[in-house]
Amino acid sequence: MTLSPEKVTTLYEIDYLLWIETTLQQLRDRDYNQVDWQNLLEAIEDMGKSERHSIKSNLTVVLMHLLKWEFQPQCRTGSWAGSITQHRTRILYALEDSPSLNNYLPEVLETAYSRARQEASDETQLPLSMFPLDCPYAIEQVLDDEFWPDRSPSIPNR
Repeated sequence: MTLSPEKVTTLYEIDYLLWIETTLQQLRDRDYNQVDWQNLLEAIEDMGKSERHSIKSNLTVVLMHLLKWEFQPQCRTGSWAGSITQHRTRILYALEDSPSLNNYLPEVLETAYSRARQEASDETQLPLSMFPLDCPYAIEQVLDDEFWPDRSPSIPNR
């Protein structure tokens, strides 16, 4: 299908999937003059942002549940453990697909922890001051399936 650059740009706005398919075909055909370069570059940039956002979001969830696990041990549930495992897995899969995201983890840890601290306080109704100001976990611990923080010796780790 040959479309004018104006029609391809319009297609981007009205049918994103068809725009992708059309753009891919244009690239395969080496029909570079017809490619909607501006939207293609934006779409590629957005994919990178989306990957980083996903890492930060999943990291925040893991950190929040680790805090809840550590500071409210009497309320530990399989749901918390499952959420920690699930979001660790999502991060690890993203890192497998895009190893360069490993460099992003230390950058985003502080921001994700700050958000996780607030969410843990909100969910547990414990005062924000109960949770350390700085992240008490190394990134290696956060991603380690064997790591379960425990401040209460009477309630064993998994």
